[in-house]
Amino acid sequence: MRAPWILLALPLALAGCGKKPAGLPDDPIRRAATCGVVAAANARRALGSVDATLTIEQQAHILHYALIEGAAGGSFDRTRSAAVVNAMPKLGDKVTAGKWEPLVGECADAYPATRPVESVTLPSDPLTAEAGCHDLSDFITTALRSQEQNYIDRIRAYDAMERKLDNRMGATLKARGLNQVQANEARAKALAKLATLGPPIAVLDQCAKKFGP
Repeated sequence: MRAPWILLALPLALAGCGKKPAGLPDDPIRRAATCGVVAAANARRALGSVDATLTIEQQAHILHYALIEGAAGGSFDRTRSAAVVNAMPKLGDKVTAGKWEPLVGECADAYPATRPVESVTLPSDPLTAEAGCHDLSDFITTALRSQEQNYIDRIRAYDAMERKLDNRMGATLKARGLNQVQANEARAKALAKLATLGPPIAVLDQCAKKFGP
């Protein structure tokens, strides 16, 4: 029951210096994409090299802005999420050519769900937790599949969780008597919920703890 996510390409944003930033764009797609670029630049600055391999947490942090924008309406919109990802490389040079560092704080304020959390509490509703964990894992692992060897242990754990949840989620959907359209709507709402619980890897690790093999 894998969702048909498109393959998400992560931008390799570079740190730069220049004129004072104009602040975040008003347009929500461009705003989320700008914050994704800033997250990539900040991650590479922290690692001290544009060629360094980002951690899975850093990669997911970049993607989180696309997840949050996709979840903005309360039911996950893959088209909006993809629009954010597609805008990132187009904005990359423009954003990082200036003084992007002040935007780190602005992005954290604009998207508080991206801030670190001490713990994650999954939804109490079984379908929301099962579908949300399954599809959040699918989103992240699909995006990082081409770099799987860099994160092999975590991705294998998430893949195993997805396989286990396939049957469990299917049984829950059947027990609730949902048709395919209703099931898709329930899954979209579940993913929107989990996208806003906190950093994606922190959420997925809690999912794997609850639903993993």
